[in-house]
Amino acid sequence: MSTLMSSPRLPRETRSSGLEPLAVLPVFVTLQGRRAVLAGANGGAAWKAKLLAAAGAHVDVFAPEPTDELRAAPAETVAGRIVLHERDWNPADLDGAAFAITAHEDEEECAGFVAAARQAGAIVNAIDRPHLCDVSFGAIVNRSPLVVGISTEGAAPVFGQTVRARIEAMLPAGFKAWVAAARDWRATVGARYQAFAERRAFWERFTDRAFAEPDRAPRRADLDDLMAETDAGPRGGSVVLVGAGPGDAELLTLKALRALRSADVILYDDLVAPEILDYARREARTMLVGKTGHGPSCRQDDINALMVSLARSGKRVVRLKAGDPLVFGRAGEEIEACRAAGIPVSVVPGVTAAQGAAASLGFSLTHRDAARRLQYVTGHDRRGALPDDLNWAALSEPSVTTVIYMPKRTLGALLARAVAGGLPPGTPALAVFNATRPEQVVVQGSAATLADRVAASGAEGPAIVMVGDAVGRGARAVIDEAAAFLPADTVSDDTRAAPEPLSRVGEGQG
Repeated sequence: MSTLMSSPRLPRETRSSGLEPLAVLPVFVTLQGRRAVLAGANGGAAWKAKLLAAAGAHVDVFAPEPTDELRAAPAETVAGRIVLHERDWNPADLDGAAFAITAHEDEEECAGFVAAARQAGAIVNAIDRPHLCDVSFGAIVNRSPLVVGISTEGAAPVFGQTVRARIEAMLPAGFKAWVAAARDWRATVGARYQAFAERRAFWERFTDRAFAEPDRAPRRADLDDLMAETDAGPRGGSVVLVGAGPGDAELLTLKALRALRSADVILYDDLVAPEILDYARREARTMLVGKTGHGPSCRQDDINALMVSLARSGKRVVRLKAGDPLVFGRAGEEIEACRAAGIPVSVVPGVTAAQGAAASLGFSLTHRDAARRLQYVTGHDRRGALPDDLNWAALSEPSVTTVIYMPKRTLGALLARAVAGGLPPGTPALAVFNATRPEQVVVQGSAATLADRVAASGAEGPAIVMVGDAVGRGARAVIDEAAAFLPADTVSDDTRAAPEPLSRVGEGQG
């Protein structure tokens, strides 16, 4: 038998294409102790003046006919100060201003103020006139010194306010005290921990404690405890095997997100959905170490050596794998390599492809009226060929839900041998390509027909095959629901009425 292994390729570093286009640049301006000027008295003037003062600015307001709200503003400041001048502004009033706002009703007067303010070197905002603004005000979530700004670039203010309300509900009020403590402790932590990795380890522990106990104010004892934990923690590099799930980024676990956000280097497979990498911190290096289909593949020994080498150099390495690392993900070999090298290694499980595919199609793999057992098998061995040591007796039971991973090359031979071993040819079977992703495709048939239907479909991408009576029970519901909106030539009347396993090629509803 000829070998099916591909020529090896080397791990290679990849780089993010960068940010998506930004409508505006989100920046935060420090105004503590600096001078700001507001001229005019339209409806938004009083609020803008108080907002500038809340940021610590010394605000001079020029308005010959101030509203009652504007007259009351100096007494309602929570920080900074507001001085009301009941007269028109003049260019000399802008000298030394860091920030300037026009609240005039007249367009020409607004434009004149903007030109003078820019000449004086101030940042300029014109209320309700975005075309004259250097900067705009968004919706604000205030847990100062934690501040969140939301902008829709003026396109949907109500939408922005709703987003602000949602974020307000998500951020406990107590975070204000934790962020204030972080500001106060930063110099102490920086003096104690010279290495970046140690400082980051401290702040990760700090963050975990803040999220665990957000409603109390941190104490000096917390600082001492966190430093003691950091001192006692592992020094040097480590490896975490992380399950990325079958594709949908929302299926990542919280623990997986935390690992991605703390990684120095991420070694990932081709089958990992690109959007998963967007959750990594921007400074992390990303390296592609997987394979595409049956094309050139990085050798496992090379991956193990790279992983160990990076960890020995002090890096926190995330080995990111599609699905779950412990289900046909070569996790055992990588764990053994780390342990042999004395590298700390841990595993963050992920949603495996079988679970993701079944959930996206809305049926149970272990329906109690149809399945007595669930088994996962691999479609190929180390050489890429059909494994010789599969339990063919176990594969011949239709009351068992069999999930076949990496099935594409050997599917015909595997199903034919299972049928020859006693699996009824009409046993329901389906293949799911790109499970849980927008491009998910389902190919349905039976143990006797599925391989041909997969070949005829031309479907591409990572695939998984499920066989068994439970699959048929679930697939009928999927087809009945799909028939309501599929074109008439996609699902025939005969197919809808068939008592045996239903069959079609079409897009899944993942």
